[in-house]
Amino acid sequence: MDNAAARAARTVPGIPRDAEGPVFREPWEAQAFAMALALHERGLFTWNEWAATLSVEIKRAQAAGDPDTGETYYRHWLATLERLIAEKGVTTSETLHRYRDAWDHAADRTPHGTPIELRPEDFAS
Repeated sequence: MDNAAARAARTVPGIPRDAEGPVFREPWEAQAFAMALALHERGLFTWNEWAATLSVEIKRAQAAGDPDTGETYYRHWLATLERLIAEKGVTTSETLHRYRDAWDHAADRTPHGTPIELRPEDFAS
């Protein structure tokens, strides 16, 4: 495990891991993890700040009915990532929602197994 991933695994509570390090059920989980590592290394947030924000996101999800069985951990991780980059002014929540909606539209029109590509029409309301 590289040093950044090892530091994150030690500092941030709840990261699903085995003896080798963090484990992921889906590729997007590893990508979200890698994005958080990269933004932390660029100084966007500290791991303590990350852990506090992640805790808030998990509590919010539990209050909304998330059973907290571990399967949704990286959904909370992604929500934390989105929240911090919006709070830090990297982007806005509106832009994040716009891209999420465009991605959903592109995924709906893309045959299974084919790479998803965003097109200008994916951003149309």
